[in-house]
Amino acid sequence: MKSDVEELMPRLLPLESCDTEEYNLNEPPRNPQEYLRQVQREASLCPDVVVAQIDPKKLKKKQSVNVSITGCLAAPQGFSPSLKWQQQQVSKFSEVRQSVNKHRQHWESQFLDDNVVMPKTEDEDGWKRFCLGENICLDIQLKEEDKVNPGLDYVKTGFPPFLSIVGKLNQSTISAVLEYLINWFEERDFVPQLGRWFYALLACLEKPLLPEAHSLIRQLARRCSAVRANLESKDDEHLSALNLMICIVARYFEQNDLADKE
Repeated sequence: MKSDVEELMPRLLPLESCDTEEYNLNEPPRNPQEYLRQVQREASLCPDVVVAQIDPKKLKKKQSVNVSITGCLAAPQGFSPSLKWQQQQVSKFSEVRQSVNKHRQHWESQFLDDNVVMPKTEDEDGWKRFCLGENICLDIQLKEEDKVNPGLDYVKTGFPPFLSIVGKLNQSTISAVLEYLINWFEERDFVPQLGRWFYALLACLEKPLLPEAHSLIRQLARRCSAVRANLESKDDEHLSALNLMICIVARYFEQNDLADKE
C-alpha cells in the first residue's frame, strides 16, 4: 500500500516494480535503476516525523540579544548645522563619489610608492598605524617644533587617504578599515586623520549597503554626536568635521532618524 506521502507527492522518477530478490540491496548498485531502487528503499525505512532530543540544561538561560536602535544625541544649542549647509555637503559628497568611481579603474592599475606598504585586511593594529600614524597610536608627545612643521614622515603622522591608496581597496577591506577606525574612535578623541579617512572610506562605500556597513555608519554618527555634545565651544576646530560625518551618514545614506533638524 502506498504511504500518504506517496499519494500526495507523485514520483519524479517512477520505477517499474521489480523483485528485490534479483539483487542484493547491501551491495553497490550495478546500474541507475538499482541505484534509484536503493534510494527508495532507504527512504521507505525513514520515519515520517523525527523529534530532536534536546537537553534543556545545555541551553543558556538568557539568549536575548541587545540591539541598539538609539539615534544621535541632540546637538547643544547653536552647534548643529543649518539644513542648507547639510544639503550643500551632500551635493559635494555625491560629486566626490562620482569622481572616485570614475577614476577607480585607473588607480587600481597604478603601482604604489615603495614607502607605501598597506597592511593585510585582518591586521587591525596595522591599519590603525597606517591611517593615524605612530605618534597618535603610540601616544607619542610631539615637541613644539614638530607640531609647527611635522614634515612628511607618514609612518609617524599617518598616510592620507590618497586615491592611489583607497582606489585599491575592495569593499571587504573598506568595511574592515572603517570598523577598525570606529573602534579606535569609540575610546579616544577625534583627530584630523580620522576625519579624512572616514570621509574617504564613506566615499568608496558602495550602495546598497551591506548590513555590516549599515550598522557601522550608524555607530559612527552616534559617536560623532556624543563627542559633539561634550564640546565646550562652537568655535571648536572639530565641530565642522563631526557635523559633516553625521550629515553624510544621515542625509546621503538615508539614515534620516540620525539627521540634525534645523
